[in-house]
Amino acid sequence: MAGLVLGPMQRHVDSTSVTIWVETASPGTVEVSTTDSPGPPGLTGTADGPSAGSGSARTFTIAEHHYAVVTVVGLRSGVARPYEVRVDGEPVWPLPGEPPSLLRPTPGPDDARPVTLAFGSCRVTAPQEKPYTLNADEDDSGLGTDALHALALDLREHLADPARPGGRPVPDVLLLLGDQVYADHVSPDTRAWIAGRRDTARPPGEEIADFEEYTRLYREAWSQPEIRWLLSTVPTAMVFDDHDVRDDWNISAAWRAEIRSTPWWDERITGGIMAAWLYQHLGNLGPAQRAADPLFAALSGPDGTGTEPGTATETLRAFARRADARADGVGQDDIRWSYRWDLGRTRLLVIDSRSARVVSPSGRRVMVADAEWDWVVGQTRQDGDVDHLLVATSLPYLLTPGIHWVEAASEALAAGSRGRFAARQAERVRQRVDLEHWAAFGESFASMAALLRAVASGEHGPAPASIVLLSGDVHHAYLARADLPGARSAVYQAVCSPFRNPLGKGVRRVDRLARAGVVAGGIRALAKLAGAPDPAIDWRVTDGPWFESQIAYLDLAGRAITLRLDKTEPDGTPGGLDEVLRVALS
Repeated sequence: MAGLVLGPMQRHVDSTSVTIWVETASPGTVEVSTTDSPGPPGLTGTADGPSAGSGSARTFTIAEHHYAVVTVVGLRSGVARPYEVRVDGEPVWPLPGEPPSLLRPTPGPDDARPVTLAFGSCRVTAPQEKPYTLNADEDDSGLGTDALHALALDLREHLADPARPGGRPVPDVLLLLGDQVYADHVSPDTRAWIAGRRDTARPPGEEIADFEEYTRLYREAWSQPEIRWLLSTVPTAMVFDDHDVRDDWNISAAWRAEIRSTPWWDERITGGIMAAWLYQHLGNLGPAQRAADPLFAALSGPDGTGTEPGTATETLRAFARRADARADGVGQDDIRWSYRWDLGRTRLLVIDSRSARVVSPSGRRVMVADAEWDWVVGQTRQDGDVDHLLVATSLPYLLTPGIHWVEAASEALAAGSRGRFAARQAERVRQRVDLEHWAAFGESFASMAALLRAVASGEHGPAPASIVLLSGDVHHAYLARADLPGARSAVYQAVCSPFRNPLGKGVRRVDRLARAGVVAGGIRALAKLAGAPDPAIDWRVTDGPWFESQIAYLDLAGRAITLRLDKTEPDGTPGGLDEVLRVALS
């Protein structure tokens, strides 16, 4: 029977094509084509004229789940068109009564049209009505409202009534910076479903256990009607973080040794990486990258009609295990999760700072394995002018200075700078309070600083007007500016988190205390005694922090760039967004 299980999700986009990802109810041929009517007048960049686009692909099957990736070609930059999806000739999208989904390619390199990129991270799936909780014993504040839910409602109203005051234009791209799903913090519905298929009294309990449960998790996160419409209309780039697999994933060699001693971990990590490749990474790849990807070729078959389902499943399972082994320092130079999108004259470079880590038992600790880091550096070398370089990494590079010193000290102590007893205690603290950002990977922190200096000074080609690091993870938002002598580019760290998973009040108080100058100075002095090195870059936090649910935007117009931040209504009003920051970055 034809039908969609999940999607359509609009993924990779360029100036002439859009990639559509779907999960279908049965094997079949998926066709995507634009309709005759033009896009709604509320969508910036809509224009009259021909812009017909179409594409089709056969599904491939993994563990009895069916997926297709369709490249819609023949589109025109700046022209929005509604589209429809058919499976084996039967229309399956749009759903009756729902607003149309729209295709809109991004500007090309010679197109001066402005671009808006929305970004953020950390979204727990939970009911969209009060009390917004995952557990019945939580207080009414629970998780609060969902910023993506609020954005979707706002955009639907804006397209229906462009003259409505306060309406937000549709972003050109939505960047999801990690923790798209929480495998260790599931909803009541998913808990009940898990309990119906296995004994939750045995580990991993009510957490996700295998690939099948991951498919349920992604389906729940992305099938709420307004979220599904949003993802069908706004091209989405994404990169995973720890909760997509498990809290503290690859924080250290000691963590890996402990978790791998459990009997349930192999199925969990294998299923998690399989799902991350299918549901997240595959859609990040453009048509040329997919055509050159040996894993995609193995799954989809040489003629695009798919391989035998069992063979495809085992091929993806073997890939997942090889990908996990990289963190032990085992060479997997052919595996790369980082990627690049060009949005007009803006370059978006997304770095995997979770699966690409090396936390070898030999003591080597880097945030990004050598081969992948070499690729990252190569993507910053300009063969022509780029107005802005956006470097996305789920974990913030520049933290509050006090927290930076804590993390740098934890790495030094855990490596044995003050003896074995201190090392054991430092490892316990590192895992307990998540000391795992770039500051806790000193070699990689210095490498990133060197890369930023090279790009900002013009060593890698004409310096862009700005270099902005985009991150999430820390469950609050802030803006920091780096000071690089001789730089021709403004360099910033912009953090937005969470979409929906606010920090507790106790953690907020600790964060506020760490920002105090006298406290930060004391932390620095203690960190130096512990053996922490001086950072290879100077910076200061200029704006923030903001808490609760939020979403940020970068408006890019020529060499100008503006950061905006929206928070959900403090009283939990569904659909409400308030702007709390608007600042020019160049």
